[in-house]
Amino acid sequence: MNTDTIAAIATGMTPSGIGIIRVSGEDAFSIASSVFRKKNNEPLTEYEDHRAYFGYIRDQESILDEVILLVFKGPRSFTGEDTVEIQCHGGVLVMKRILEVCIASGARCAEPGEFTKRAFLNGKMDLSEAEAVMDVISSQNDMALRNSVKQMNGSLYRKIVDIREKILYEIAFIESALDDPEHFDLTGYPEKLSVTVLDILKELEKLNDSFEDGRLLSEGVRTVILGKPNVGKSSLLNILAGSDRAIVTDIAGTTRDVIEENINIGGVFLHIVDTAGIRDSEDVVEQIGVKKALSYAEDADLIIMVVDSSDILSSEDEDILNFIKINNRKCVILLNKSDLETVTGADEIACYTDSPVIVISAKDETGIDELKQFIIDEYSKGFIKYNDEIFISNVRQRDSLSSAISSLLCVAESISTNMSEDFYSIDLTAAYDHLGQIIGEQVDDDVINEIFEKFCMGK
Repeated sequence: MNTDTIAAIATGMTPSGIGIIRVSGEDAFSIASSVFRKKNNEPLTEYEDHRAYFGYIRDQESILDEVILLVFKGPRSFTGEDTVEIQCHGGVLVMKRILEVCIASGARCAEPGEFTKRAFLNGKMDLSEAEAVMDVISSQNDMALRNSVKQMNGSLYRKIVDIREKILYEIAFIESALDDPEHFDLTGYPEKLSVTVLDILKELEKLNDSFEDGRLLSEGVRTVILGKPNVGKSSLLNILAGSDRAIVTDIAGTTRDVIEENINIGGVFLHIVDTAGIRDSEDVVEQIGVKKALSYAEDADLIIMVVDSSDILSSEDEDILNFIKINNRKCVILLNKSDLETVTGADEIACYTDSPVIVISAKDETGIDELKQFIIDEYSKGFIKYNDEIFISNVRQRDSLSSAISSLLCVAESISTNMSEDFYSIDLTAAYDHLGQIIGEQVDDDVINEIFEKFCMGK
């Protein structure tokens, strides 16, 4: 672990009322003394913990800004180290200049996530709590924020620790019995262990099953608008986004690349993608757009297919319907242009799919409320189900959970086939280690570095 002192701008690099420069490490206070002067122009030499000091940041004899200096003595700080935070005016230039004088006085620029990484390495938080810090920063809806705050406060950590303690007890009992069979009787033990393992499996499977809802919370419902050219896909995106996000013309093939937008509908967060119209084309650029559209659709949580109800179903429409069926994607069909004479209705669509059909007019903005209600009804169910529970929204955590479950299933199989107790211990230990990866007790340095590299600068 690095013991040098690090510094970074902890607030956004845009003009604002207040900017914060954070300095952490064993030389944080000496660096502060070299750049900070109190209001009476005296250097700060005595540091009281959790105290604010008012004064100036100086570059030699020049005053850079009037600031408040906050002092946090380790281990009673975010990082567990001596830390100072300089609250200055939020101009980009002044923040940069203050950071520069801190670096000139002995600090180095912090790497992305290095403050939180030090908090983890100094035992101020576990790995799941550290990951939740970044989730809080990137939360884009209230439910995702609540779940991230719960994890940041240790909800997942406590659950994992509790389960690991149960597993560790069984490992210790087996090892003691194998080492000292005279004092530890294993008669009837496999039956008792089987009950314990099944109870733990239920807890872990419940956590594992929450991943999909957790992913929808954090990433949003991956929604792709599909349809042949000129059926109203871009008009639909503009209505849902509440702005002219996409260019709308009567010329088929106007949209050639994907357009992405984040939209909140009744508390359900959508990451929505408008795509190029699906059709055969000699235009190379349009062909690339069609391929990208189908690629996005293959991984979509929801496909919104737009059909021109004023025209007959074309071969392009049929190809899209078959694509949705083959890829088993959840879909809602919108019969657009209901302001015109209807040629294709719900009965014609029913010949191809049992997906719900909603009649809309993007021009008159009718039927949009019905679409929004469908999305709310479809995707708020899981959120309500787990509202007071813990969501797993992290692929790394999900993979470790899955591995732990597999190891415990091996224990159950060994019990059912009357295998030796040695086999129970091996797989129980593997499950214990896999769960330790979630909270950072059984994880290597490369994984730790990879996790914190994804953090924003200054955090």
